[in-house]
Amino acid sequence: MSLFWASLIGGFAGFSLYHAAFGFTAGWRRLVTEGRSFGIRAQFLLIGLTAIFSYPLIGWFGAGGFVQPVGVGMAFGAFLFGAGMQFGGGCGSGTLFVVGGGSTRMVITLSFFILGSVIGHAHVPYWNELPRIGGVSAIREFGTLPALALLLMVCGGLSWAATVYEKRRHGSLEKTRETGSLLRGPWSPWLGALALTIVGVLTILVLNRPWGITQAFVFWGGKLLYLGGLSTDHWMLERIPQSSLDRSVFAHGTSVMDFGIILGAMIAAGLAGRFAPIWKLSFKDVWTAVLGGLMMGYGARLGYGCNIGAYLGGLISGSLHGWVWAIAAFAGSSLVARARMPRPGSKLTTA
Repeated sequence: MSLFWASLIGGFAGFSLYHAAFGFTAGWRRLVTEGRSFGIRAQFLLIGLTAIFSYPLIGWFGAGGFVQPVGVGMAFGAFLFGAGMQFGGGCGSGTLFVVGGGSTRMVITLSFFILGSVIGHAHVPYWNELPRIGGVSAIREFGTLPALALLLMVCGGLSWAATVYEKRRHGSLEKTRETGSLLRGPWSPWLGALALTIVGVLTILVLNRPWGITQAFVFWGGKLLYLGGLSTDHWMLERIPQSSLDRSVFAHGTSVMDFGIILGAMIAAGLAGRFAPIWKLSFKDVWTAVLGGLMMGYGARLGYGCNIGAYLGGLISGSLHGWVWAIAAFAGSSLVARARMPRPGSKLTTA
């Protein structure tokens, strides 16, 4: 029954992500290249609202949290993921909902995201030999309410700083998109943050852990390679248990949520009248999709997930690794976003 509810939650997530156009990639890119902050402020709102519910559920009621070690491999993986986001054109959740919205380019990104995840999973032991420390939980260290107060203060402070930065660059804040129809869209980013808060809280209640995306990609990739004839002693499959290779994708919580995201976005695109796949892709479209997918897949395995599982999931669990991941991924994202900024007189645009 929990898998059924997980699939419905995933469908609502995809529907919300599409109508709100809620992605981490564009929010980070626009802050760096244009000085516009509403995307990143919406992210901090999502983190803060979700934490109000997740901290008590984890600290007082024993729900599971994502608290991971912090080390060189994790930071490099996050940096690589952030850079890959700007090539691929989306993060983990962004890739799925844009695929559901009809993007043929994102199908390429997702395919190589899955391949990169399998390769990264196989290489994890080598990266784990580099310096690292065990997981650090603010909830355990400070208690539930003090840790929550600290997180809300930091998120509020960063939102304020982003607001000041935008006003200094442009004189005023950009007017954000307003909500149109709840069924046909578009939605404001603030409604998107509220809807995804509901997704995050319901996921904890149903699956007893935060929302995740990319764990399923290793599972899918491993099964496809295995069904394609690759032996279990091959280096790409030797770390994937036989029980996982034999398991149905419909018996895996993260998988059914991911399928729900794709289907929910497809329904939203259909209701909005915007489901129209484009089959003609340029060489640049293809190579950036391939490179971005590989980088994100590999980086996600080293960094314990994507913007949802590592960044959002880590922060709403009170984990130090969530902040380290965010800093490293933002650095990688900013580096590529700046490098790909159009030069004066150039027609170059970001993917």
